[in-house]
Amino acid sequence: MNKVLLKTDFDYNFILIAISCPLKDYRICHFINKYSGLNLEKGEDYRVFIPQLQKTFPFSFYQHIEEELETEFYLLANRGEGEGVLIPEMKTSDYFLIIKNFIDDEDLQLLLQSINQITEVVVASEIRPDKLKSRENLIF
Repeated sequence: MNKVLLKTDFDYNFILIAISCPLKDYRICHFINKYSGLNLEKGEDYRVFIPQLQKTFPFSFYQHIEEELETEFYLLANRGEGEGVLIPEMKTSDYFLIIKNFIDDEDLQLLLQSINQITEVVVASEIRPDKLKSRENLIF
């Protein structure tokens, strides 16, 4: 009997910003909108199956799409209901801001500065998604 092996290569061509902040999702979203000029809006919760816990967890999800620039911004909570953690190796991060498509380095630095200006934000920094073990959880 012949075996067929299916290999998939996911596209990790996005910018990932990890945010540590004790605020509720709607509050951090409000402040990001206020300080950065984005217009993040609540979307349907992002659901991920966590194999270690054998359960699907919902994660808070916000989005903003700039059609003229073809840039997409997504804010995802790192903690779901109960014990669910989206990216377990980044447990100290409360949220992830995902930026898909083009954003230049200057705009990225301005965005990081504006997020770090929020008083309640402990730290916001860019991380490389290809270095994360659970990076597939960020593909939607």
